[in-house]
Amino acid sequence: MHPDAASLWRGPRWTLAVLLACLGMLGPFAIDTYLPAFTGIAGSLQATPVQMQQTLSSYLFGFAAMNLFHGALADSFGRRRVVLWGVGLFTLASVGCAVAPSIGALVFFRTLQGLASGAGTVVSRAIIRDLFPPAEAQRVMSQVTIFFGVAPAIAPLIGGWLFVHLDWHAIFWFLAGVGTLLWAGVFRFLPETLHISQVQRFAPRPLLAGYKQMAASPVFMTLVLASGIPFNGMFLYVLAAPVFLGEHLQLAPTQFFWFFVCTIGGIMGGAWLSGRLAGRIKPRHQIRHGFVIMLAVSLVNVALNAFFEPQAWWALPPIAIFAFGWSLMVPVVTLMVLDQVPERRGMASSMQACIGAVANGVVAGVVAPLVMHSTLALALTSLTMMGVGVLAWIWVKPRLVPPAESATPASS
Repeated sequence: MHPDAASLWRGPRWTLAVLLACLGMLGPFAIDTYLPAFTGIAGSLQATPVQMQQTLSSYLFGFAAMNLFHGALADSFGRRRVVLWGVGLFTLASVGCAVAPSIGALVFFRTLQGLASGAGTVVSRAIIRDLFPPAEAQRVMSQVTIFFGVAPAIAPLIGGWLFVHLDWHAIFWFLAGVGTLLWAGVFRFLPETLHISQVQRFAPRPLLAGYKQMAASPVFMTLVLASGIPFNGMFLYVLAAPVFLGEHLQLAPTQFFWFFVCTIGGIMGGAWLSGRLAGRIKPRHQIRHGFVIMLAVSLVNVALNAFFEPQAWWALPPIAIFAFGWSLMVPVVTLMVLDQVPERRGMASSMQACIGAVANGVVAGVVAPLVMHSTLALALTSLTMMGVGVLAWIWVKPRLVPPAESATPASS
């Protein structure tokens, strides 16, 4: 934690949460806003479905690959500088997408967007822990999650409206405008939170040594699994949404929003409660509550899908409750991950984000296509992913060392 943290951010805590959430929202916005325009872009640029898929996969590849370096750069050159460069490159890449004359050019600029957009997500976690002790950091992380949860809901609506009323180019001009405003906000308001005593040298050998240290730490890697793998138990349903909602639940496309309302409502509700509980109960107890909720609802979900024909009225609430349990515990586990390497929190955030991105890619490209055609298979797979998280937490819990900056829980 920065020794002068109290004087670095003098505004209300929620305003910092909004700024950091906006940084984290760049990634989802760059994906979700342009998806409604897939067919329009393909027709305009005479692109095949495979080429259009490359505009998504190239972005995800760039996002995952660069996640390994955003945090290390932030540990060496400062949080603020890396965020400004990342947002600036994202803005320029968005302009490139807007004026792209061919599908090849669009794929190139989408790759640049992916390389740049992760800076906000990765570095914002380190900034929170730079500025706040554990309980306060948990509250801010929860607020960020609440604001962040709005992005998947409004991004497709904005993208669809821009595509229908203007054209697909307007979507990327919109992203460029968002990037410009966010760059100005970071330049004007975000302080540098990396203390000079924590600056790390950026060189290949110490960089590789740092990643090797984290990869070789069973506690660090198991904590990453405990926070990331259960997310895929929920993300699986998002990836399978067209089949799950359209074929299994017989919902019209205009009714798909109910699924996203339930999921996002669960995430925001759990994040709100996580912030309320910060400092009131022990972090480990809060994590346990989250896993108990996810385990119970996952078992119920499997039983319902095993014995009944899927119906929307009972199939959607378990996903919302699962999301609630996940967002209740994940801010706490994320802070524990960062505290495993306090001298390299940026790099730790990078490692966590990269592993999460790889796991998401595996679920998207391998797991979801295999199980999406059966609601029971979806429920069992979701339970299995959550079970990995539970086992990881059971193993790592007795091996955790309490952080030096623990706050004494207040009485409830």
